[in-house]
Amino acid sequence: MKIHEYQAKALFRQYHVPVPDGDVAFSVADAKKLASDLGGFPVVVKAQIHAGGRGKAAV
Repeated sequence: MKIHEYQAKALFRQYHVPVPDGDVAFSVADAKKLASDLGGFPVVVKAQIHAGGRGKAAV
């Protein structure tokens, strides 16, 4: 199963598993609004893409 972290967090919340606050931003404007909603800066931004496995890059 390939899901992004934000999707996994949604599943955890559905079953009442505690997860840190956060959301998905698709633009700079979204990110600024979400940061404000979370209480302002500093915030952590993570890019989430499906790109192979952990440490399995060809050498």
